[in-house]
Amino acid sequence: MDQTNYEFGAPMGRERKNNDHDITIKGRKQLDITGVKQVDSFDNEEFLLETVMGYLSIKGQNLHMKNLNVEQGNVSIEGKIYDLIYVDQNQQGKSKGLFGKLFK
Repeated sequence: MDQTNYEFGAPMGRERKNNDHDITIKGRKQLDITGVKQVDSFDNEEFLLETVMGYLSIKGQNLHMKNLNVEQGNVSIEGKIYDLIYVDQNQQGKSKGLFGKLFK
């Protein structure tokens, strides 16, 4: 019997995505991220991604998405990378302000 795991709520036959989350930065110019559930918002200075490990905010200059693979949860971003921050909903202050700005 086949022991393949399938994702709950996904179209029939689609296998469950791997829950790995990795970040690779190459020369502060290219960022490869796995375990991305969705891209919530982005512009040339900031990306907000929902990952399997929580929300990730990426700040920089001249940022643009090089690759996006929704099926595998992979995102590649290029540009000058200044800041990577995991936004914890349980924290007060900065993260609350970020979410407040996004969902006004």
